[in-house]
Amino acid sequence: QVHLVESGGGLVQAGGSLRLSCAASGRTFSSYMLGWFRQGPGKEREFVAAITWSGGYTRYADSVKGRFTISRDNAKNMVYLQMNTLKPEDTAVYYCAADRKIATLDKLESLDEYDYWGQGTQVTVSS
Repeated sequence: QVHLVESGGGLVQAGGSLRLSCAASGRTFSSYMLGWFRQGPGKEREFVAAITWSGGYTRYADSVKGRFTISRDNAKNMVYLQMNTLKPEDTAVYYCAADRKIATLDKLESLDEYDYWGQGTQVTVSS
C-alpha cells in the first residue's frame, strides 16, 4: 500500500512555470506505476502524464506534450510534474496516483487503473 501527498500548487500567470511534487510512503514505491491527473472546474478528471516504475517510459496527454515533464526519484519516494508555459486552461486540481498492477502502457492513461490517490493540489493560471 502507498500513501500519496501532493504539493507545489499555487497561482501563476499564463506563461509561467510550476513544479508539483508528490511524496509517497511505502517501501515498495519503486514497483509502482505513477500518474498525474487533473480536474478543472466543472470538468471530469483527466489524464495528464504517467511514468513507469523504472522511469524508462513516460506518456502525456496531447494538451500538455512539450510543456509538462513527469519524473520520479525512487530513492526519495518522489514523483514530480514540471509544468512550463502554463495556460489558463491548465487551471485544475492536480492529483497524483499510483498502482502496481497496470499491465500495459496504454492503461497508464486510465483513471480506473489506479488504486491509490493523493488529496490533490490546486493550480490556478491567470490570464
